[in-house]
Amino acid sequence: MIERINYSVKQIARLAGVSVRTLHLYDKIGLLKPSLRTRAGYRQYGEAELFRLQQILFYRELDIPLKEIAEILNDPQFDLIKALSGHKQSLISRRDRLNTLLKTIDKTIINIKNKTMNNVEELYEGLPKEQAAVWRKEAIEKWGEDVVLRSETGLLEMGKLDLEQLKTDQKNIVQKLKSLSGKNPESDEVQEQIALHYANIRSFWGVSDPTDLKAETYKGLAELYAADERYTIINGKSDPDYAAFMHKGMFYFADNRLK
Repeated sequence: MIERINYSVKQIARLAGVSVRTLHLYDKIGLLKPSLRTRAGYRQYGEAELFRLQQILFYRELDIPLKEIAEILNDPQFDLIKALSGHKQSLISRRDRLNTLLKTIDKTIINIKNKTMNNVEELYEGLPKEQAAVWRKEAIEKWGEDVVLRSETGLLEMGKLDLEQLKTDQKNIVQKLKSLSGKNPESDEVQEQIALHYANIRSFWGVSDPTDLKAETYKGLAELYAADERYTIINGKSDPDYAAFMHKGMFYFADNRLK
């Protein structure tokens, strides 16, 4: 059993790997209340709160919304042992799916290197079919079928080293832009990185014609950055400020340099 009786908000944040701000939010919405508050108003957490936080984090790992988590944990019939067993089975299923995805990646690399992949669907193997279909449909609706098909064809034909370099360049560009997100997105320094981002995105789209600027398509991607957090998640976390920064920087670039 857990020996320590009380933990401060900073201590429990460090133990659980969450931010103090997150714990404050959980307290505010009634999802995780401290066991007591000191005379100075500091939050203190005990054993029961540690177990409850563990459950919250497990359910968050399974993408359950906070409102539903509260309903589950507040149910008088909630059984901790039963819940843990359920988490275990869910994580085993996720592990199996991830293993399938890893095998698919290995096979894709081999096929790209040897140019033996003939079926575009193999690019999505291991993903839930419905989810893969939704992502592909969204891409077609937002960027056009010709862009999606050209991108898929280009990635299938691209050599392994070229593909890996493209991914590495993208990662470096994103990291640099993230470090500049506190600056004016219209500044020369930021716009230089946006230009690299634009060139990298064009490569993923399979666009090589220098006269095909894809200005409106690039602005459409900027709109997605602002509207859909999936497109600006870094290290597993969304950042609305970074999304707004990219949206403004990409629009400025498209309006001023893609003419």
